[in-house]
Amino acid sequence: MVKIIEIKTHQRTELVDITESVAGAVKSSSVKEGTAYVFVPHTTAAVTINENADPDVKRDILMEMNKVIPFEGGYRHAEGNSAAHIKSSLFGAGLTVIIGGGKLLLGTWQSIYFCEFDGPRSRSFYVKIQED
Repeated sequence: MVKIIEIKTHQRTELVDITESVAGAVKSSSVKEGTAYVFVPHTTAAVTINENADPDVKRDILMEMNKVIPFEGGYRHAEGNSAAHIKSSLFGAGLTVIIGGGKLLLGTWQSIYFCEFDGPRSRSFYVKIQED
């Protein structure tokens, strides 16, 4: 089963918590043991897992990424969003989460984040649930 989930981002760079959307796909699948695959079909966005308790973690990640890969860096890509393409490549377009007992087996402080690097935009991501 593959579920397409639509989201809207609101800032140029942003980490959007999509954990509940992915968990909802798991629940609707009725799979008790298996794997959830999350894939972002965009070249200027990505997906990652990180801390959900302190919102400053998201802010710090974005702040440092923008320092390391600035928006204006003498890039040659005519569209003007090379920084977003680079960030997307570093984070990655997909991730895998184990399903156990019908739930995502994330750590206490972990959430799944859609990483926007060229927003704001209407975006989507895919969730594929595979049973063991």
